[in-house]
Amino acid sequence: QVQLVESGGGLVQPGGSLRLSCAASGIMFRPYAMAWYRQAPGKQRELAAIIVTSGTTNYADSVKGRFTISRDNAKNTVYLQMNSLKPEDTAVYYCNLRSPGGGYYWGQGTQVTVSS
Repeated sequence: QVQLVESGGGLVQPGGSLRLSCAASGIMFRPYAMAWYRQAPGKQRELAAIIVTSGTTNYADSVKGRFTISRDNAKNTVYLQMNSLKPEDTAVYYCNLRSPGGGYYWGQGTQVTVSS
């Protein structure tokens, strides 16, 4: 059974940084992609950043230049380095893993709050 465990969320002041981690276990395949989504109160879940097996990355316009996604394939772990955080980055951040067959797997989410 695939399990995704996120860590690294918390409270940070505007302009600060956080690093999220997501470790996947129970995988019997090589993930096609790993991603971070986020959901702010009253809003739909949105894709923040994604990295595919080749290493290609893509970012939401709202986080480009501030967030960096990376992965350690040997550890089945994905990271999200978030710099220059803004109050509008406040959300629950979810780790997502996509199998080669098109399956989606989700973590439980970690809260990120940007506030002074």
